[in-house]
Amino acid sequence: MRVGLQRNLYWMNDVLNTQRGMAKSYFKQEHGLEKRRVEAARIREKYPGRIPVIVEKAERSDIPNIDKKKYLVPADLTVGQFVYVIRKRIKLSAEKAIFIFVDNVLPPTGAIMSATYEEKKDEDGFLYVTYSGENTFGSQIPL
Repeated sequence: MRVGLQRNLYWMNDVLNTQRGMAKSYFKQEHGLEKRRVEAARIREKYPGRIPVIVEKAERSDIPNIDKKKYLVPADLTVGQFVYVIRKRIKLSAEKAIFIFVDNVLPPTGAIMSATYEEKKDEDGFLYVTYSGENTFGSQIPL
């Protein structure tokens, strides 16, 4: 009984560490809040039908790195279609799994990016998406 409890504690600790890792944005570390706010506002004004999205790989994921972090996503694109875009950018084979997280939540594939943006955008005006080869959180939670 004791060994099982210890295993569960190790597992929970690993999940918490992974969540913390996914929450850390290198883009935020590289650019100050005010600079990000100005850039997001400029993008939204210049491209009103697009969503400014920052895409970053989960810290401990063994999935390939993406070639660019900033994306202007059509507002009517679904999360599933955006996953396809990410999959193509990282040249991930069809048999490999990919999961995306917004605010540490796995969004429904049918959700529209504009709705996801309105609910989950950061204070700077960007939507932060983290991708991974593992479903770290184990369940899909609707937005």
